[in-house]
Amino acid sequence: MAVIGRLSTKDAVLFLCDMQEKFRPNIFQFTNIVSNAARLLQASRVLGIPAILTEQYPKGLGPTVPELGAEGLTAHAKTSFTMMIEEVVKEMQALGNPKQAILCGIEAHACIACTTFDLLEKGIEVHIVSDAVSSRSQTDRLFALSRLKQSGAFLTTTEAVLLQLVQGSKHPNFKEIQQLLMHPSPDTGLLAYFSAL
Repeated sequence: MAVIGRLSTKDAVLFLCDMQEKFRPNIFQFTNIVSNAARLLQASRVLGIPAILTEQYPKGLGPTVPELGAEGLTAHAKTSFTMMIEEVVKEMQALGNPKQAILCGIEAHACIACTTFDLLEKGIEVHIVSDAVSSRSQTDRLFALSRLKQSGAFLTTTEAVLLQLVQGSKHPNFKEIQQLLMHPSPDTGLLAYFSAL
């Protein structure tokens, strides 16, 4: 059967990639990207989905921005582009090797791309939250999303992830997730991606 990419709370992990202070002035739509990622993190806590957080060379690029709301998460420092460093691999093993990764953060054509390739090579289904991923350049961002889709990642949005995880109003946490959906996600400039197809 073809892999259709149906998300499950039982088998998923949320990856939060390098949303740090020094990137703030340079990343396209940074504030909205972090806002969407923060909603995903809130939802993951409600639904019991574990989250993994990395920081790229925090000594030089600063800490994770406070508005992500990542207090209580261990920030794994790295210098490679991929999030799949030894500490993260060990954390994945401790979680029972989840089969689905929900991926957000920066930059799309660097750390998000390398992480996606590594996860796919391990047989893990990758769901890239397009409105919670960005780069300094919108060109790099859009081409990265296109390239990663070609490699087998699923492209999705913040709201689509939240709705897929609860599957309807009968889910015991639906009301809490509904609160996170009261306001639509901000436009992060993705319409250009679809007009180019």
